[in-house]
Order: sequence, then structure tokens, then C-alpha cells
Amino acid sequence: MEENLKRLNKFIGETGFCSRREADKIIEEGRVTINGVVPELGTKVSQNDEVRIDGKLIRERNEKPVYLAFYKPVGIECTTNLDVRNNIVDYINYPKRIFPIGRLDKASEGLIFMTNDGDIVNKILRARNNHEKEYTVTVNKPITDRFIERMGNGIPILDTVTRKCKVEQISKYIFKIILTQGLNRQIRRMTEYLGYDVTALKRIRIINISLDIPVGRYRDLTDAEIKELNELIEPSSKTEEASLPKAEVPKRRTEFIKRDDPRFKNRNEY
Repeated sequence: MEENLKRLNKFIGETGFCSRREADKIIEEGRVTINGVVPELGTKVSQNDEVRIDGKLIRERNEKPVYLAFYKPVGIECTTNLDVRNNIVDYINYPKRIFPIGRLDKASEGLIFMTNDGDIVNKILRARNNHEKEYTVTVNKPITDRFIERMGNGIPILDTVTRKCKVEQISKYIFKIILTQGLNRQIRRMTEYLGYDVTALKRIRIINISLDIPVGRYRDLTDAEIKELNELIEPSSKTEEASLPKAEVPKRRTEFIKRDDPRFKNRNEY
């Protein structure tokens, strides 16, 4: 029945093999088969279908999903590509297949979530969900009031202007910033625009989870943390459309009628 069908990328994500976004990629690469046939994006599957990735059968997951808080050290790459040296998966060496939610630059350190739940990945990553991420940043020269003001009010980078955000000076060279968006190398680009260079960057909080573990270590999120996290992201949409601006309601169009249309006789103008 239709209600028992799932989109293929959602099915793969829920097995813990990878996130939905990564699932779309491997589907496009032709690495996935359904009952021996290479499917298209958007194909739906049922529990009775045989789904294979690179020839290996995958099944829906029944066990409890993994949710880890990991303190990523400087020099570790946030990628699941095992061919990349110092990749995050090999570094953690977790007994189950897990992947990072989002990323931190190789030169940055701090909190990152690791999971095998593709569903929660999509909720957290959607740009319009406005989830807070908090950082401490060290720069190469003394911070001024003007710097703090401009950082908080938006900086033009990557053909856009960053959202207004909370920025607070901690010391002569260190400030704290809370972002609700994740542009590529956003903090580094913002500071560079103002003539500063980042010498150290650490993420200390994601939504309701704060960094509380030693560098290079990980811990399981507690049941209470997971419950609160799910409550906070519940209003978030998991669909790709949620990351796009809402479409405006189209204005009423003027109807043009051809001269050979019978309705034209009843019109005063063409």
C-alpha cells in the first residue's frame, strides 16, 4: 500500500548507512539497486524490496540510533571518505557506521555531533531552522567595539550579507559568537572582511548541547539531552524545500483571449 512506501533516500538514511543527502549522491552514481534494478532519484520502496548498495544488502534499522558528542581536534577532516587522511570516521573508530552532522573546518576544533540517524541530520542542517551554534574565536590583533558591532550586524560575504548575530568580547583577542546559519568558513570570512585573521576557532555549543569533554574524546548524548534536542528541532522541517524561501502567492493574471475564441465576442477589448 502507498502508506507503507518510503522514498529511497529516506529508507537508506534510516538504516544508518549515511545521511539522506549522501544517499542522493550514491543513488545518482548508480551504486544503489532495488530488486536488481538501478533506480532514479525519488523512487519509493517498501519493506519487501531488496535494496543493495555496492552489491551489499541493507536493511531497516531496529536498534536504538547512535548520538555522540565529539570534541574534534584541529587537523581532523569532517568527511566520511575513508580515502582522506585524518578523516573523522577513522579517528573515532566507532564500532558502528556513523557520520558527522554538518562540519568543522580542518583548522577548527570543538563540538560536532556524530550519528547514524539520517532523519535528525536533515532537521538540524536546514538553514531556515535557526538552530544556534556558539563559538569562541581568537584573532591576531586587539578587538575593538567597532569590530564587535559590525560582526553582529552582518558582513557581506559569498554574495550575501550574514544574518545579525550575538557577538561578545571575552578578552583582548577573544570573542564569542552565536550563529544561526552555516555559510562556508563563515566566521573566518567575516573576520577577514574586517581586517582580522582567526588564529583559533572552537565550537562550544550546538543547540542545547555544550562542549564538556576532553579534546579527541566522545560521549553518548543522554536520554534527557536527546529528548530536549528532539523537542527543540520538532518544528523544523526535514524536507529539502524547508531550506528554500517560501514562494510568494502569485498575483492574479490578466487573461488574454484569442480572437477566434467564442468568448472574444463578449469582450470589449483584446
